[in-house]
Amino acid sequence: MREYLKFYINGQWVDPVEKRSLDVDNPTTEQVSGQIAIGSAADVDKAVEAARKAFTTWSQSTREERLEVLGNILTEYQKRASDLADAVSEEMGAPASLAAGPQVNMGLGHLATAIDVLKNFEFEQQHGSTLVVKEPIGVCGLITPWNWPINQIACKVYPALATGCTMVLKPSEVAPYSAQIFAEIIDAAGVPAGVFNMVYGDGPGVGAALSSHPDIDMVSFTGSTRAGIDVAKNAAPTVKRVTQELGGKSPNIVLDDDDFARSVAAGTKVMMMNSGQSCNAPSRMLVPNSRMDEAIAIAAETAGAVKVGDPDDKTAIGPVASKAQFDKIQALLQKGIDEGATVVVGGVGRPDGLDTGYYVKPTVFANVTNDMTIAREEIFGPVLCILGYDDLDQALEIANDTEYGLAGYVSGADLDKARSVARRIRAGSVAINHGFDLNAPFGGYKRSGNGREWGNFGFDEYLETKAALGYTPQ
Repeated sequence: MREYLKFYINGQWVDPVEKRSLDVDNPTTEQVSGQIAIGSAADVDKAVEAARKAFTTWSQSTREERLEVLGNILTEYQKRASDLADAVSEEMGAPASLAAGPQVNMGLGHLATAIDVLKNFEFEQQHGSTLVVKEPIGVCGLITPWNWPINQIACKVYPALATGCTMVLKPSEVAPYSAQIFAEIIDAAGVPAGVFNMVYGDGPGVGAALSSHPDIDMVSFTGSTRAGIDVAKNAAPTVKRVTQELGGKSPNIVLDDDDFARSVAAGTKVMMMNSGQSCNAPSRMLVPNSRMDEAIAIAAETAGAVKVGDPDDKTAIGPVASKAQFDKIQALLQKGIDEGATVVVGGVGRPDGLDTGYYVKPTVFANVTNDMTIAREEIFGPVLCILGYDDLDQALEIANDTEYGLAGYVSGADLDKARSVARRIRAGSVAINHGFDLNAPFGGYKRSGNGREWGNFGFDEYLETKAALGYTPQ
């Protein structure tokens, strides 16, 4: 049993103001695996006060000092990589290959990227007689989700540190174990007291207190669109900056060419990764109506080969992260059936032989139309919807007919055609043949949020712009 009953505030592990705790379930066993303390507005006040005090000095630190701190974090992170992987497996049921691979390595990748960006980032530019300076925005409230817990902490904490900000982190109460180890890494790396603070809690308690706090200058939130709206409302009276990375219902337009079979198989595999719990997952596959039967057969074969629940198999997927998530997915699966979609493989219920754990069958729906609930709402499970199109104009009309705009995908051999289609998808990132780049900006259009993370684009969110007029008289 893990017991994480203290918060990290001002460089020390401290008791909460009010002693309250929350049980944390292991989604593989459905049993309680530990407890965390649950904070309140009073704990947020203490953490913000520490961060505000530390900002006076950390905001004036040099590039070299920040690089040294990030380098120390890198050393400590590498030492604790296996502990992080164990934590991710326990808190969200990720198989060992996923936990020790992409889940932990994304945190490492964002750190290496932040170090590289900081080495050459231009904090000052001369424009005639005016010096334009980018300065740290101040104290940041960072609210992170459970689906990629280390990744989301990393792409907020590292740019905040690199730009001279101080911060208070509220990790997800569903998957808090990796955050605890991350805070231990920060402590071991010698990050100055008060620069990084962490308070466990839920949205109504700690999340609302952070987003509404008058001494928080900026809130970076990743989670559902519903919760993101609440964060923005709470932040509005203090006119603080709010960046949001929210939901998605991303289209994957498969082109009609010689790579069709490979494209359908690849899109199906990517959809199943992390048990479908990725906000940018390619959940709507658009294929030519003339090749619909072929697409259905390939997707069914690919999804049917996905193993569930075998931690020793590198191709296996684990459970979804919680009972609430499991129940939501099951309701949406039934909704898809009720609205007339065809279950090609998978469907409601647990996979055969897995009576314990929040496991979901890898599912492919065919005969889906874009007005169905399963094509409109984010399912956040291993569920693929296949939709048909007659020509690319219609495909793009369907792809863009969504309230979301986080990501899009184009798959096919004709690169020129894929590039043309990618330009017309209304989304913050569009992956051609599932391309990936840690330096690319990540964020969405429409109700998928605002602002960008990753690489040098992520730095900009933590900076204010000052114009010093007459700095160099002419």
